[in-house]
Amino acid sequence: MQTRPLVGIIADRTMMGSHPSHVTGEKYIAAIVDGSDALALLLPALGTRQAFSDVLATVDGLLFTGSYSNVEPHHYGGDTSAPGTLHDAARDATTLPLMRAAIEAGVPVLAICRGFQEMNVVFGGTLHQSVHAVDGLNDHRENKDDELALQYAPSHSIRLTKGGLLQRLASGANEARVNSLHGQGVERLGVGLTAEAVASDGLIEAMSVKEARAFALGVQWHPEWKHADDALSTAIFQAFGAACRDRMRIKAGLAAASAAAT
Repeated sequence: MQTRPLVGIIADRTMMGSHPSHVTGEKYIAAIVDGSDALALLLPALGTRQAFSDVLATVDGLLFTGSYSNVEPHHYGGDTSAPGTLHDAARDATTLPLMRAAIEAGVPVLAICRGFQEMNVVFGGTLHQSVHAVDGLNDHRENKDDELALQYAPSHSIRLTKGGLLQRLASGANEARVNSLHGQGVERLGVGLTAEAVASDGLIEAMSVKEARAFALGVQWHPEWKHADDALSTAIFQAFGAACRDRMRIKAGLAAASAAAT
């Protein structure tokens, strides 16, 4: 009998030498295994080559990770990307329809950084392709010359939406300190999404899906980084894990009922 929920972690398609490969960072895997007390399953970016219905019937939750690549702007009516911008068409072809299907099916979803931007695009929102170039917005990028510990250190405050999911996870706090490692960000919030937190410059830093049947949260920062050392990060992964366990129990109950009826 399955005792821990199975979480599908979205992979990037990238080249390793001459070989197309599907990869994700270990920090995401560790946050699911240790922070959500779940089993981790890497989901390759194969688009419709793996039926989304089969994927959703297998997993109890989905983690949409951060990435060095950006969503291709034609998915949200944006201008052509600047030369040299990294894209991952295979990931777009997987994540965008899969996220929509998962939320509609009541499968818990946690979306981080690129995943957060994917959530906005899925619901018809648009993106700033270079936040630092927008008048009135701050530079939210990390200094890539810094050591990782400094890149991922808390760098600014966010204001949590009163009564929102994120504020409840933060034990009622009005603000939190988060890291910041992104060049893109939300321009127009998608239909059916609620802003859960904003930065001091007004940039949306977290969102949830209003009518979702299960946990559906997106955050622009990286709570997976040393998640156990931060109370809000710990709460996010624990809440996601709890929602995945609920989904696992629902599936088990449906399977038992179907077996009893045959």
